[in-house]
Formats: sequence, structure tokens, C-alpha cells
Amino acid sequence: MTGIPLLIVFALAIVLMIVAISKFRIHPFLSLMGTSLLLAIVVGLPLGKIPGIIGAGFSGTFASIGIVIILGALIGLILERTGAAIRLADVVIRCVGEKHPQLAIMLMGWIVSIPVFCDSGFVILNPIRRALCQKLKTASPIGMAVALSAGLYTSHVFIPPTPDPIAAAGSLGLADNLAAVILVGVIASVPALIAAYLFSLYIGKKNIPTSETDASADMKDMTKTYEELVAEYGTLPSAAASFAPIIMPILLMALGSVVSMMKLSGPVPELIRFLGTPIIALSVGVLLAVYVLYATGKMDKFYDVTETTLKTVGPILFITAAGGVLGKVITAAGFVEFMKENAAFLASVGIFFPFIISSILKTAQGSSTVAITTTAGIMGMFSDPSSMMAALGLNTEMAALLTVMAIGAGAMTVSHANDSYFWVVTNFSGMEPQSGYRTQTMMTLVVGIVSILSIWVASLFLLG
Repeated sequence: MTGIPLLIVFALAIVLMIVAISKFRIHPFLSLMGTSLLLAIVVGLPLGKIPGIIGAGFSGTFASIGIVIILGALIGLILERTGAAIRLADVVIRCVGEKHPQLAIMLMGWIVSIPVFCDSGFVILNPIRRALCQKLKTASPIGMAVALSAGLYTSHVFIPPTPDPIAAAGSLGLADNLAAVILVGVIASVPALIAAYLFSLYIGKKNIPTSETDASADMKDMTKTYEELVAEYGTLPSAAASFAPIIMPILLMALGSVVSMMKLSGPVPELIRFLGTPIIALSVGVLLAVYVLYATGKMDKFYDVTETTLKTVGPILFITAAGGVLGKVITAAGFVEFMKENAAFLASVGIFFPFIISSILKTAQGSSTVAITTTAGIMGMFSDPSSMMAALGLNTEMAALLTVMAIGAGAMTVSHANDSYFWVVTNFSGMEPQSGYRTQTMMTLVVGIVSILSIWVASLFLLG
């Protein structure tokens, strides 16, 4: 199958996958795998080759990025369980000051969500938001909620070791250069955070009612004061110990990248390169996080934390692998070749293509993880001449870095009723769904559009 019929079949496959996930509530893993198999059969791939294509797409994810995702998630969960995330928040408040509460809470969320899932991060930091609103009568509860949500969401989609951008980096061929992904993710966060901060100031002036006191029984954390939450954790770790599991892996990966770029040789550079590989660097981060467990007297929880981590990242790993399968099937079906034949048109789309695919998937089925991993699987590795990246002319490492960011921007656009994070933000902030559309949904729309526009402008200079 070639030409327009192939394009139509591809579009129908995406629609089928979205309907299976959102309407029929079929797990994304099964939806992706089923869609991939059906697509392979419909486009006429040789039946004998289909199992091999599916196996190659599935195993490639685990070989390149699976361990890294597990280690990054383990660091995040330890920081969450030990109260290190609360300590990080304390540091941000002291640095920014109480005169700019929305900026403080947004940066707080941005830092905490680098290792911690944004849903968990909002639950952890929401008592601090409420305490600040009570202490600073001028602080808008809604503006603070939007600022916190935006800070958490921005690093969640842009910055490793959060699993989603790690998965995207692995699918696009950047598994060995996560330091660059982190750096570009931090830079890409700046315009997103500026847009979010301005929007939070704007929405904070609106008269949007809340009912935080009407929290349901399973939302008891909403009514806890900051002091009560700290008391539950017991002894909080020091600021240095809290930052170390995040900062040290980043420094090691950065040093490893510098040594590789300078092509230094000898025992010391070789050791630095070894320590700078993502798996080893994040392993060092895990050891530092384990020390935080020890320092806070919670070593008895290490097994349970590890078990919870594996249960949490399991679906992410399988969904990521299934996205890789879909990408392999699309490539084998000749879709990339068709796109190359229309390269003149695609050149005008460029970096917007992965954003559009990711945002369609996000808006339609709600999960940022599914949007990111599926889109990254469709795009393929930048070094593979038969990938969608090559068809779009995004076949350099810098282009791959910007594509990871474009996919992340799309995975924010937009959060609404089919997104679990939408309900976390609205329920814990005491908002009705209608208010959630005015705040959370509009914030993700604004931030997503600002992000992709800034990424596009950067591409004009960096990609020629």
C-alpha cells in the first residue's frame, strides 16, 4: 500500500487507538499493540515478518532506556517519601521570598517535579500552597494553584529524570546524552514558566469560587496545615542531602559529555565517561537517595519504596515499548518513504509535526505519557535514515533535542476532563470542573502554544 491510501490508513489507525483508550477504556498498552498489529496486516506487510518487527520495536525500548526510567523514578519516590520534596520547597521559599508567592510556588513545583511525578508533586506541595495563602492574605488561592500546577507540569514533560522525557529521548536516539536533554529542557522551561506566571497573575484576579473545605474523605491532605504535614514526615533531610540525588547525576552526565566532546583519553577521563553514562550517573543518584532514607530513619521502607517504584514505572515502560512497536510498523509499512516523497511540504511543517501529533493524542485520550511515548515512537531515531525524523529533515542531534521538547509541549496541550492531573488540580484546589476549564485547561493551552512557538524560533537559529 502506498500514497494517499497509506496516509488514510495511518490516520484511521491513530483514531482507532484513541477511541480504544478513551471510549472503550482499553489499556493504552493493549490499544497500541492491537493497533500496531492491525495496521501491519492492513497495509500488507508479509505475515512472516510481522512478529519480528513487533519484537524489535518492543525490545529496543528496554535495551536503550528501561533501566534509566526505573532509576529516575526510584530517586523521585524516595525524595517524596522522606520529605525531601518538602525541604526543596523550603529552600525555594527562602530564595524567592514571600513577596512573590506565585513565583515561589511555581518554581517550587518546577524543581520538585524533576524527579517526582506531577500528580504526586501537587499532593505533596498543596498544603504549602494553602499555608501561604492563609499567611499572605493577598495571595490568590486560584492563582497559586495554577502557578503550582504549571511549574510541576513544565518539568514533568521537559526535564529528565522524569520518565516521560527520558522515554522520548531514548526513542529518538538520545539515550546516551541525557545531560543535553536536561539542559535543553531547562532552557525550554523558561518561556513556559514566564507564560504560566503571567497567566497565574491574570487568573488570580478573577472571581473564581473554591470550596476547599468541602473536600471528600479521600482528599484529607487538603485540610492539613504545613506543620502537620512536616510532623508526619518526622525528621526532614538537610537541603544538601535533598538536592544531591538530583544534582549529582546531572553533574556527572555533564562532565561525561564534556570529556567525550574533548576526546580526552587516559584512566581519569575514562572513569569520568563511565560515571557520566546515564545508567551509572542515576545509580549514583539512587545511592544518594538511599542515604536520605538512612538519614531520616526510614531504611525499613526501602523495599516497599522499590516495590512501589517498579509497579509505578511498569505501565510507563510497557506503553513506551508499545509506542516503539507502532513506530516500527509505520516505518516498515512505507509511511516514511511516502513522507519523504512529499518533503517539500513537510519542510514547511518541520518541528510543528511532532507537536501536532502529541497534542492531538494528549487532548483526545488524556495521558501525557501515552502522547509522548507514542509520538516519539512514530518519529523514530534521528540517526535512522528510514525514520520519520529523517523524512522531516530532523536528522541531527540538535534537531532531536528540539523534537523531544516539541513532543513535551504537545503533551501539555491540553489538560481537561479525560486527564487525571486535571482532577488532581481541581479537586485539591476546591474548584468545580467549569472552573478547572478556565484555569487548568486554559493554562496548559497557553503554556503549550508559547512553548512550541519558542521551540520553533530556536529551531530557526539552531537548525538553519
